[in-house]
Amino acid sequence: MVDALKDIKVKDIMTKNVITAKKDEGVIEAFEKMLKYKISSLPVVNDENKVIGIVTTTDIGYNLIRDRYTLETKIEDVMTKDVVTIDKNASILEAIKKMDITGNTEIINQLPVVDDNNKLVGIISDGDIIRAISRYIIRDK
Repeated sequence: MVDALKDIKVKDIMTKNVITAKKDEGVIEAFEKMLKYKISSLPVVNDENKVIGIVTTTDIGYNLIRDRYTLETKIEDVMTKDVVTIDKNASILEAIKKMDITGNTEIINQLPVVDDNNKLVGIISDGDIIRAISRYIIRDK
């Protein structure tokens, strides 16, 4: 099974049309965007489409409930700047390893996918990986 995972590339199962945010976007606007498109994270990109951050519904929603944001709070103020990304040509086995962040108790649910110039070309989620394992490995047996 591990060998089969090495053969499945991120670019083959990723979502290509990624909903993104800009750093000067308001957190409430970003949260509404995530709810509208039923997504749980927004990669934050610059004008060159390079990933400079990421925000999640969990982070924003929790802080909105706790009343920690104002109408003026921008994505730049709250985004995670140390973003874990993955190359589009990586295997899903590499994606799984990156999602399991080195012994931490949490996992990363989505990885922005970048090309050779570090530009955003997609996003891969734990659900995409589960679907790929189900389609390519389990059903083939």
